[in-house]
Amino acid sequence: MPRVPAAARSVLNPIRRAARVLARRYRSRQAPPTTALVAPPHPWTRALGLVAVVLLGAWLGLLVVGNVRVPVGPMNTTMTLRPSFTGGTKINISPLGALQLDSHIAPVRLDVNVDQLDPDRSQALVDHPERLSGLQDEVAQDVTRGTLDLALRSGVAVVTGATALGLAVYRRPRRALAAGGLALTLLAASGGTAYATWRPDSVLEPKFSGLLTSAPSLVGNARSIVTEFDVYQKELARLVTNVTKLYDATSTLPAYAPDPSTIRVLHVSDIHLNPASWKIIASLVQQYKVDVIVDSGDTMDHGTAAENGFLDPIEDLGAPYVWVRGNHDSMITQRYMERLKNVHVLDDGRAETIRGLRFAGIGDPQFTPDRSGQTGAEQSQELAGARLATALHDQSDAGTPVDIAIAHEPSAARGVDGEVPLALAGHLHHDEMEVLPYGTRLRIEGSTGGSGLRAIEGKHPDPIEASILYFDRDTRHLQAWDEIELGGLGLTTAEVSRHLPEENQPGAGPSPGTPSEGTPTSSP
Repeated sequence: MPRVPAAARSVLNPIRRAARVLARRYRSRQAPPTTALVAPPHPWTRALGLVAVVLLGAWLGLLVVGNVRVPVGPMNTTMTLRPSFTGGTKINISPLGALQLDSHIAPVRLDVNVDQLDPDRSQALVDHPERLSGLQDEVAQDVTRGTLDLALRSGVAVVTGATALGLAVYRRPRRALAAGGLALTLLAASGGTAYATWRPDSVLEPKFSGLLTSAPSLVGNARSIVTEFDVYQKELARLVTNVTKLYDATSTLPAYAPDPSTIRVLHVSDIHLNPASWKIIASLVQQYKVDVIVDSGDTMDHGTAAENGFLDPIEDLGAPYVWVRGNHDSMITQRYMERLKNVHVLDDGRAETIRGLRFAGIGDPQFTPDRSGQTGAEQSQELAGARLATALHDQSDAGTPVDIAIAHEPSAARGVDGEVPLALAGHLHHDEMEVLPYGTRLRIEGSTGGSGLRAIEGKHPDPIEASILYFDRDTRHLQAWDEIELGGLGLTTAEVSRHLPEENQPGAGPSPGTPSEGTPTSSP
């Protein structure tokens, strides 16, 4: 390499030194920002971020597509997996409430929603009760098949949800696939934990909520139901079979030809949340060509908003529905009834003319869904009767006399004696007919719901009772009435008996084809 002359070096050396100084200054200024930009995040931060993306994406996936509709026996159900700190199984039976089982310990909970009874499968069981002997195995197979389907769908849901969210957050396919794989791993681990901690005997210790809190007292000890399942299976067969026979009994009741001079009123009471009552009432409306239905209260059992959906079939019964509040019906119930079409709610003595008859009624002043007594209950009933009597008197003075007064409790109905020809009541769960001292006839209806669920509490089940009242269209006076009694749970008889008021008996026999007063006509 040729030597550089001394003169040249003297010129180049300051330039080199200046260049090195400038380079050092540039690097000193640029190095800190460059280091801050490229410094990798802490590994734990990245891991926590990935876990958050996986959990949120998996939850969103389960929320959107992670459920299956599964037929279980005669029921349509929806099964869903939900994130949970405690695990377990929750069975929702709308509108009655829910029951929870400590079935497993895992970060996922199994939710089972009972949507509805399938009418075709239910009718098949009713028509062929011998199939109940295999119902337990059928339900077990349905649940197993539904659980496997749910596991597969849930796996797809969590992987899809976590992958999609990972791609949206990281914008890198590799990271997104890692999120999906981790979600599937977590789901598999949760399933393994649930399987390892599965407690089949958790059905012996369910936790009830909503209206189902009364279930233990209604169905008996849960342990005895499991250990003596064969006995309960036979009882279930009898219950299902009897509902069918009740329907059959109403369809074969004697029907009388419509008479244009007669107004027919169906009196029902104390249904107490028995769903079988609606089909029976609809059958009676059709068989007897009923003009008006009168319900003297206790349609509900607890008067909660959860029960309101039970009332919806009223709109399709085929006749105007006149209703007063009972002591098991709340103001929540009354407001819901007021919104239903074809329903006439009477309270505070309000009167309405429906199909040629004028009705007035008052709601029960007591609300005792727990069957407790209240101080001054009898006095409050007498006061309600006095208020109703005053309203009836005002109607008469106005030239619009009332034909039928309605109250739930007989003690309130007795307060209108002398103000109206006929008063209707319920509450006692058995039927009576009496003429009060001042001439008002009081008709007390039995339980059209067979006392509802409480029918199984006693040794002998209550019958299902209703009445058909016949009124002259011109005079609007009671001409006759039919007492209808259907055997309750465990019974299969149906009986109809025609009765005539004393004033109609002289010179006026029963209509052709009907018995005289008090003589029953039985229908198998």
